[in-house]
Amino acid sequence: MPESLPPPHPPAPTQGEELERDIMHSTRTAPRRDEGIPGVPAPSGAGEETSYPIGGLAREAGVSTRTIRYYEEIGLLRTARRYAGGRRVFPSDALERLRFIGRLKRLGFSLGEIGELNDVFEMRQSTAAMLEALERRLETHLHTIDEQLAELSRLRDDLTVYRERIGGRIRRIEGE
Repeated sequence: MPESLPPPHPPAPTQGEELERDIMHSTRTAPRRDEGIPGVPAPSGAGEETSYPIGGLAREAGVSTRTIRYYEEIGLLRTARRYAGGRRVFPSDALERLRFIGRLKRLGFSLGEIGELNDVFEMRQSTAAMLEALERRLETHLHTIDEQLAELSRLRDDLTVYRERIGGRIRRIEGE
């Protein structure tokens, strides 16, 4: 009897699929400040929410603690709850938000542009409004990339012509 093959692995998600997942996670309603904080009981009926000290959040998100503090300072990340002594503790949505920010940065968005998308969501409390703004930004970025590719193509053509001219001069010099 032939051995059964293991089920195939699902294909890896594309950047777009990962961005969509991150958007859906980062735009959900934020948990209450007291949910999931170690030592603080969750309100009755609330599920346990994971919370992170700043170092743990930094490790999970693949950023530095300095980056997290900076994102807090410029408003990309909600200010963390602080314990006595100033220790920061972040809810799990902070991790999702950091992943969303990282993905947008990899796609070429500036922190200013990411902040504007964040503002659209915060002002309207609407995922749809933020997605529309994101779609417009993505279209602008695609247009910019198309222009850059055309410029690079022209530069490549110029370099090829110049290299051929230099090669011709070298051959003439060697032939003398």
